[in-house]
Amino acid sequence: MIPWQQLTQADQLTDIARESHEQPVLIFKHSTTCSISAAAKSKLERQWADAGLSDAKIYYLDLLRFRPISGAIAETFGVRHESPQLLLIQDGECSYNASHMGIRLNEVKELLSA
Repeated sequence: MIPWQQLTQADQLTDIARESHEQPVLIFKHSTTCSISAAAKSKLERQWADAGLSDAKIYYLDLLRFRPISGAIAETFGVRHESPQLLLIQDGECSYNASHMGIRLNEVKELLSA
């Protein structure tokens, strides 16, 4: 099971950037009405236990309830908004950004192992 942290306020992005200097931080942006987003979330949940990412903190953003936060993420970390989308934040910057079925936890693990 993924230890989701809820991302519900834009000011949490400051904390995320700060946390990312201590440990890797993932942000998963999810549209609860999109079947592709649901498939991507399900894939993440199936792969999480074997991904070896237990040292990473992972945030979940419900895009329908908190859409303005996605714009703040794009601005803060210099990425284009997509959904579903997984971002890896390290040392205050986005070092991995994938969307739709291109989201791969093994790629995140490889970046963290390098």
